[in-house]
Amino acid sequence: LLAMARAVEADGQAALMAPTEILARQHLATIAPLADRAGLRVAILTGREKGRERTETLAGLANGEIDIVVGTHALFQETVMFHDLVLAVIDEQHRFGVHQRLAITAKGDAPDMLVMTATPIPRTLVLTAFGDMDVSKLTEKPAGRQPIRTVTLPLERLDELVGRMRDAVADGQKIYWICPLVEESEEIKLMSAEDRFASLKPLFGDRIGLVHGRMKGAEKDEAMRAFKAGETRILIATTVIEVGVDVPDATIMVIEHAERFGLAQLHQLRGRVGRGEKPSSCVLLYKDPLGETATRRLSVMRETEDGFRIAEEDLKLRGEGELLGTRQSGTPGFQVARIEAHADLLEAARDDARLILSRDPELQSERGAALRMLLYLFGRDEAVRLLRAG
Repeated sequence: LLAMARAVEADGQAALMAPTEILARQHLATIAPLADRAGLRVAILTGREKGRERTETLAGLANGEIDIVVGTHALFQETVMFHDLVLAVIDEQHRFGVHQRLAITAKGDAPDMLVMTATPIPRTLVLTAFGDMDVSKLTEKPAGRQPIRTVTLPLERLDELVGRMRDAVADGQKIYWICPLVEESEEIKLMSAEDRFASLKPLFGDRIGLVHGRMKGAEKDEAMRAFKAGETRILIATTVIEVGVDVPDATIMVIEHAERFGLAQLHQLRGRVGRGEKPSSCVLLYKDPLGETATRRLSVMRETEDGFRIAEEDLKLRGEGELLGTRQSGTPGFQVARIEAHADLLEAARDDARLILSRDPELQSERGAALRMLLYLFGRDEAVRLLRAG
């Protein structure tokens, strides 16, 4: 918020983009009272805003009457025009693609960009190592938060888990239960949120709720309100609650078919508990047999809560993606270098690159022309533009 306030102080505008409407509205609820006291004009823009309200917001952004806008993917639609966007903040950066992050920065004249995430995607982690992004790390938890105990459990022991959930609910605890699908699929034989809700409803009655991405906005809001208020004690959900959900007294997270989730998703979902002062647990339910990669993922989750450590393991398992392209993980596009093998050479190479760009930013010198030719020959002439996406 301070960075956005500085942008406004410089007669510009700031945008905060979040991947879900739930998170965007949570940010607005946090920012609006503080911004109001500071005299900053704040608005929200998501897919839910329609008609006159949307028209007024678009007009306010275009004429500069709105200083800060909070929103979702709606922010980079063609109809959205800014008077002078100077700072774009992207929360939960791992949930956006390269072109989506470029689209929001394209709304201004080379605006600064701040990306935030608890688990950097492999491409971003490598960008930080190569020196193309400045990094700030928040390594401590907020005061009073307890460590989260993480355990793995085979699906064969599901009945045992449900029995322990009954005890936890009777003790007044709140539980998330995450499923990988919204509804049953013929192609993928996994438990869906709707099926799991139906199977547990007879056991827990009105104390169980359901939320997923296909529900209407008002239905999702009501499901979350009931869970926060304690009217329901168990919330069956999909990854729609991965980011932006803050229920401090939720203490148990169950992730069904955990072997089907990536490390970043598992870490984000686990972060929905452990937000209060009570001890919390995360149960990773898996189906045997596990492959080598899935086994390693679950082991990493048991070993650490450090987002950067998890991101580093994710890099090893998935590959770094394309720095000079748009793939955010997978086999690297480099011909001669890899971060795992050549980390000690990165600093020298980075300093040399900075020296070249400081002396010849447009690559017009003899050496610059040679570098341009190399970029062209390797099909990387879009490199600089894509690097700015983070």
